[in-house]
Amino acid sequence: MESIQKNDPGVMSLEGNNRSSYYATKRLLDIFGAMFMLAILSPLMLLIAISILIYSPGPILFVQERVGTKRRFQNGRLYWGKEIFKIYKFRTMKVNSDPSIHKAYVKALIENDSNQMATLQGEKTETRKLIHDSRITRPGAFLRKYSLDELPQFWNVLRGDMSLVGPRPAIPYEVEMYRPWHCQRLEAQSGITGLQQVEARCTTDFDQQVRFDIEYIEKQSFWLDLKIILKTISVVISTKGAH
Repeated sequence: MESIQKNDPGVMSLEGNNRSSYYATKRLLDIFGAMFMLAILSPLMLLIAISILIYSPGPILFVQERVGTKRRFQNGRLYWGKEIFKIYKFRTMKVNSDPSIHKAYVKALIENDSNQMATLQGEKTETRKLIHDSRITRPGAFLRKYSLDELPQFWNVLRGDMSLVGPRPAIPYEVEMYRPWHCQRLEAQSGITGLQQVEARCTTDFDQQVRFDIEYIEKQSFWLDLKIILKTISVVISTKGAH
């Protein structure tokens, strides 16, 4: 049979050393962690759903395609293959919002075009995220600040689309703008939180954000995952770098 090559379509990286025990342990952490969080947060999630309906009638959830990867086995080789999946978030924007401004901002962010980012923001800011966005509802701004809009993604974790810890899943049009080395951040399963989120959040340029993701991929371990999860709690509570 034909062997899998690194440059085959959809193959993000071949897995050299056998790390099956780590990935098995990580998956168990994901399952029990996601089940626990969904159970204890269900009353809060119900309140969020009601507030969204009252303020902005329409879908409670925002469903969007994202690019991730999954660990696969074929022709005797383990590899990370590109995977398109649907991510779930609480809706924070007006119904049927035009994504063109976000697409333009992502392009400016990846190209590190400060002038264009300032133009789209309406002012110069060190935050590397589109924060002055008229599409966002008032409850949505609150949900984003405290990362509450991400809570439905524990369902993605339970399904196996994502992990608790890993690089954030990218929007397809974002990946199309990547330079070749940026694609290294896709060589691990996507996560709800990650090294970049706890170390810099939205305060560094895109290249540095990718470097944090690559650093995590190179150093990932069960104990690093636990450290990131614990640090995420303090980062979310402090709202440092959040918008």
